[in-house]
Amino acid sequence: MQLNEDLVEAIALGHDLGHTPFGHAGEYILNEICPEGFKHNEQSVRVVEMLEKKGEGLNLTWEVRDGILNHQSSGKPNTLEGKIVRLSDKISYINSDIDDAIRANILTEEKIPLEYREVLGFNSRVRLNALIHDIVQNSRGQADIIMSEEKLKAMNGLRAFMFANVYSNPIAKGEEEKAQRLLKGLYSYYTEHLKELPEEYLAMIDEKKQSKYKVVCDYIAGMTDQYAIGMFQKLYMPNSWNV
Repeated sequence: MQLNEDLVEAIALGHDLGHTPFGHAGEYILNEICPEGFKHNEQSVRVVEMLEKKGEGLNLTWEVRDGILNHQSSGKPNTLEGKIVRLSDKISYINSDIDDAIRANILTEEKIPLEYREVLGFNSRVRLNALIHDIVQNSRGQADIIMSEEKLKAMNGLRAFMFANVYSNPIAKGEEEKAQRLLKGLYSYYTEHLKELPEEYLAMIDEKKQSKYKVVCDYIAGMTDQYAIGMFQKLYMPNSWNV
């Protein structure tokens, strides 16, 4: 596409820095319980502007920050590079989630509607190639990053199918509810025991006058799944249960 590859890479590397443990399930619960709300794309910008380098932030251009902020489906990036990341993110997570669902025995390739597989392909590798090549072919010579109507319709249909049949699957939803209860427990504990936060987070409250609720979200959002589980066990489970 002869665009700025460094800009694409910078946006791609930063776009999900604000994701919580357990992905969108964690994002949903923090947004529900935090008085100031929580959105992972806004948190990603907060990470690079305020939290990195012990509160100094990174020296990123407006174009990078715009691409990070607007990478989600409803976003409208102001650069072509940002639009590439936005579409790439959607293509990637749909196909990755299909692979994960198949491995978890929640889905089989044959259960994916034939109308979408006939347009996009009968396995993830073929679907990725079809979607990427479609974007390149339709965007060449244009002042936009676009897909053909046929491929876009099939991709959106596949995304809707995943929401209806995988993301709302009772097995997956059951695990989401456990994750959300865990994060609620961590949030409740740390808002009541601020002094147990790491010093760099306390400095955000004391020196930068940031809301304690927002800073607790900062701390939790920076955890991995396993670290969050470990902290919950440490804070709420008697030692004898961990033997």
